[in-house]
Amino acid sequence: MTTFRPSLLVQVTSMRPPQATDTPGLVLYESQIDAATKNLVVYPDEFSEVVVRLENQSDRPLLCSLEVKGNFPTEWCLYSQTQPQEIAPNQALDLSIIFQIPHDFFESQLALHQGRSQLQLDYQSQVLVYVHRSGGSQLEHYEVFTLSVRPSSTYLNFLPVLFQETDFVSRFLAIFEQTFDPAVQTLETLWAYIDPLTAPEAFLPFLAHWVAWKVDSRWDVSLQRRLIRNALTLYRWHGTRKGLRFYLHLYTNLPLDEHLPEAEKHISIEEVSSQGFIMGKTCFGQDSMFGGGQPYHFIVRLRPDPTVPIDEALIHSIIEDYKPAFCSYELQFVN
Repeated sequence: MTTFRPSLLVQVTSMRPPQATDTPGLVLYESQIDAATKNLVVYPDEFSEVVVRLENQSDRPLLCSLEVKGNFPTEWCLYSQTQPQEIAPNQALDLSIIFQIPHDFFESQLALHQGRSQLQLDYQSQVLVYVHRSGGSQLEHYEVFTLSVRPSSTYLNFLPVLFQETDFVSRFLAIFEQTFDPAVQTLETLWAYIDPLTAPEAFLPFLAHWVAWKVDSRWDVSLQRRLIRNALTLYRWHGTRKGLRFYLHLYTNLPLDEHLPEAEKHISIEEVSSQGFIMGKTCFGQDSMFGGGQPYHFIVRLRPDPTVPIDEALIHSIIEDYKPAFCSYELQFVN
């Protein structure tokens, strides 16, 4: 008795790892066409690949093409073949079929828009293989499988492989993962919540209260972040020249210019030390003056960029709050 040998052997293989499906892998052969429906599990915003291997077992070239169809949205399948491809005798051709589900599949409320009571998760898909001859194209083989959309779950990685292959366990764990995931992500990025430079804007009042910093409504958000972050440094140097220069640096964003002489700095604080009437040798205009000098007096000189506006009233408020109570001052703008 002669054994029938088909001219074209078709093999469909899923590239999804074994633990992602209910079976060790999706492998459909010609003899399995009538077998039970197979599953291909796909996750939103992830690529799922199916490789179709066409092997020409005849002694003449075959011109073949694929067609993928089903009841799923056509934009999910990224495969498109415009022209048939030729397979030489005793050679094989591998074709990849890519599926990608929208990232917001479970959040888009597609079921509500289409009037259904629940969201459809399983879709029927078919891979049709055509052989083109002189008389036209003929359907040679077809494979049927189920496209199952499931939420991805990292909790499966903590289970034995036996339970990872169970669809119910995967879907059951996804409920807990989506419930606790926001709290877990918050704990993993807790450092960003307690850093004023990266914390959410709504969290800034709490951080300011944490360091006993009084927030002024005249400050923009970026300035508030810098001041809250450096509040302890400002407390430490309160009432000193270094602290006042640093405070003005945070507000105006002018450089400190530590390497420059005091007269050339963008933020200069000069203490007036002229003496009044003295007995002995003196030189007027240099180390003495008529009427006496003003005690505990200093001059603040700023050299800002003319194109960047500065709130002079806010600078006066900063100096008044930060200087010693018994000191007087002058504010001068250079340029």
